[in-house]
Amino acid sequence: MVNPSASFSVTLRIEFVDSKLVGAITSLLTEAGAVLTALDMVEPRNDRLVMDVTCHAIDEDHAATVRDLVDALPGVTVRAMSDRTLLLHLGGVLATTTKVPLKTRDDLSMAYTPGVARVSRAIAKDPSAARNLTIKRNSVAVVTDGSAVLGLGNLGPEAALPVMEGKAVLFKRFADVDAWPICLASQDVDEIVRTVELIAPVFGGINLEDISAPRCFEVERRLRERLAIPVFHDDQHGTAIVVLAALLNALRVVGKEIANVRVVVLGIGAAGVAIAQLLIHEGVGDLVAVDRDGILEAEMDGLDANRRWVAENSNRQGLKGSLRVALEGADVVVGVSGPGLLTVADLRSMATDPIVFALANPDPEIEPSLAREVAAVVATGRSDEPNQINNVLVFPGFFRGLLDAGARTITTQMELAAARALAAIVSEDELSTAYIVPTVFNPLVAPTIAQAVQAAAKG
Repeated sequence: MVNPSASFSVTLRIEFVDSKLVGAITSLLTEAGAVLTALDMVEPRNDRLVMDVTCHAIDEDHAATVRDLVDALPGVTVRAMSDRTLLLHLGGVLATTTKVPLKTRDDLSMAYTPGVARVSRAIAKDPSAARNLTIKRNSVAVVTDGSAVLGLGNLGPEAALPVMEGKAVLFKRFADVDAWPICLASQDVDEIVRTVELIAPVFGGINLEDISAPRCFEVERRLRERLAIPVFHDDQHGTAIVVLAALLNALRVVGKEIANVRVVVLGIGAAGVAIAQLLIHEGVGDLVAVDRDGILEAEMDGLDANRRWVAENSNRQGLKGSLRVALEGADVVVGVSGPGLLTVADLRSMATDPIVFALANPDPEIEPSLAREVAAVVATGRSDEPNQINNVLVFPGFFRGLLDAGARTITTQMELAAARALAAIVSEDELSTAYIVPTVFNPLVAPTIAQAVQAAAKG
């Protein structure tokens, strides 16, 4: 069952004539399945009371139902209902600010003309000086074509903009990286690549985001070949790094070694390919990749280069057939596919103490409560469940390390180092079936990953 969450937080402005109705209102909200978070009196008068009631709903329809139920109470009128998430994004969640004062003519002469001409000449003489004398050294472009926005699909660049803004906020909050949302009005690989090439001089790194597979593979490959700054598709590599970190700790919980386990990866899109590749590089005992056509085999027609690499470097037992064949006796299943694809019976066919990462969001491959009937460790992509696999654990610190190292590219060793560092933040005393990755607000996360990436970059 989906629980109410802050993403569907609403405020009802309610007018009523008797203070005794407050109890009836709060009871009704609870019975309706909403979570009450605040009561604020707006207009306390003798003849009437106006109060703001804030609660979490399950979704937009549920919020509308709650409003109607409250409005139907005798003696109660709902004046208005506001959506707190939409209000939060009113006017966007980003703004620019200056790092230097502009209070005097001297300030203006140094920050801008004529003094800035000296900076331009210095960079013209030595282009590498741009990294130290401009915003480049701390700037990342968050680039999307809007073709795979969250789990919502191809919504286009305008609808992708609030997501990219949010991503930029996370960069700043967790790693003090200045990030810019760049939403492109094209889903043509050539145009995307050329556009990013043209804007690259401003940035110290490129974070590709919400670009659908297989186009995302080609965009990233070509940009990595052409640019002298790191290019990172977070949906692929950020997810893979968190999954590996979580898996290392989940295996600690059940007392198994990664070299001795079989992992099934369900869903071989952008995230699935990257997860499979990183686990194979980490030395997983065996990995079986399963897509909509069944177990991935090198002989299959229509495989792009990335999927073919996975097919050629996995499935050591030569299994053929369906997901059920792959799961039998497996130690781990990592789902990055869609809702309802796993059953309790599937999990019972796995090895002792199975590990289940059901990461389809918002509706996972199996309901976590059902998975916990069988699995020793369960992780999801949701914030209302323990063990959330969340990319925000990785990308701020990862780019902080890249920028501080002046990295020109990204290596598998950097990704492995980041995953191991993230896993190590969870101490033996903290480790449990419900805590295999640190929370996003753990202050150690970003700097620990940044240091690991820097060390790997230096070789």
